[in-house]
Amino acid sequence: MFLLSKIRDWMARYRGLPRNVFALSLVSLLNDTSSEIIYPLLPAFLFLALGASPFAIGLIEGLAESAASILKLFSGYLSDKFNKRKLPVFLGYSLAAVTRPLLAFVTAWPQVLVVRAADRVGKGIRGAPRDALLAADVEPERRGLAFGFNRAADHLGAVIGPVIAFLLLSYIALDAAEPTVREYQQVFLFASIPVVLGLFVIVFFVREDGARDIGAEPPKLSLSLKGFDGRFKRYLLIVALFTLSNSTDAFLLLRAEQAGIAPILLPFLWMALHFSKVVFSLLGGDLSDRFGRRSLIAGGWVVYALVYLGFAFIDSAWQAWALFIIYGAYFGLSEGAEKALVADMVEPEKRGTAYGLFNLAFGITVLPASLMFGFLWYQFNAETAFITSAVISLAAVVLLVGIGPVRGANSEQ
Repeated sequence: MFLLSKIRDWMARYRGLPRNVFALSLVSLLNDTSSEIIYPLLPAFLFLALGASPFAIGLIEGLAESAASILKLFSGYLSDKFNKRKLPVFLGYSLAAVTRPLLAFVTAWPQVLVVRAADRVGKGIRGAPRDALLAADVEPERRGLAFGFNRAADHLGAVIGPVIAFLLLSYIALDAAEPTVREYQQVFLFASIPVVLGLFVIVFFVREDGARDIGAEPPKLSLSLKGFDGRFKRYLLIVALFTLSNSTDAFLLLRAEQAGIAPILLPFLWMALHFSKVVFSLLGGDLSDRFGRRSLIAGGWVVYALVYLGFAFIDSAWQAWALFIIYGAYFGLSEGAEKALVADMVEPEKRGTAYGLFNLAFGITVLPASLMFGFLWYQFNAETAFITSAVISLAAVVLLVGIGPVRGANSEQ
């Protein structure tokens, strides 16, 4: 009875979240379903079908994510300046709907680089305004819950997407031992359908009103860090350091394939990872409200380091499956808490800019991270690349633990 009572209380906390949280989470689910039809197949498509090297894969994903992170700074700033969140969110998802099907027509990996970069530009446009919309109507003591729920919905889409990819690829490449370029491309054509549905959700269910609370005078905004306190600045530096260890997950999929997982099963492996993310995101966001953001983030980063150490030494398929499931705990413990901590640190009228700066901290080092990882793998071996990333992430944990007190609910003031 005690357990049932706790479960009911937990569910009641989610039911009390604002409408925008549910609407934007549904959009995230649909968008990630679209994206994850493509992503788990992309490393094998690049490596096996187009002949791309690990360095090229790192360049494609690192450059794409860097473009997204840098653009989030400008989109967040402009959404603060003009008090408009919904329009850039809609435009960002629209660009994804237009660009993803273009993968069906590529014949060389540099073309994939262009398409992926354009897709991630859409992510850059929508990311910071969406996070500001999420934070706007949520009480401080439930920010972790809201962001954890949003991340869980996003990851649920990444459970659904790989299932669709597997079914499509199984049907299209029914008699093939190894899918051809054209068969991969036929699967990619379906990727825009879910994200187009998400555009309708934005238009009809996401509210612009109440996006932020401003006074009679418009806020003085700039793209500099001068208007933010030292703790937020140190937090950004630590996030940038951690991201230097956080190369593209395409390398994990490639490592899993080398450990013995057939390419046609990679979507299921990706699905298992995201199912783990769903579970841990629902738990992690709520726990960060109750026990503190920094503790959850540090715990997630430690899990990340241990998983990467594991990937350095795997030699069988079952080990890859186990590590991917454990890897989901890193996302669940850290993602929602990282974003909730930003909202704890800054005033409401600066949150778009703050989320832009937060994502810029990722963007500064995400490309070097993937290039470094690809270089170490290519010049030395996979073990060296994975161990180096684990060491860097542990260094970031040490610095995070030493960060100063943070105002806001349950941020370990």
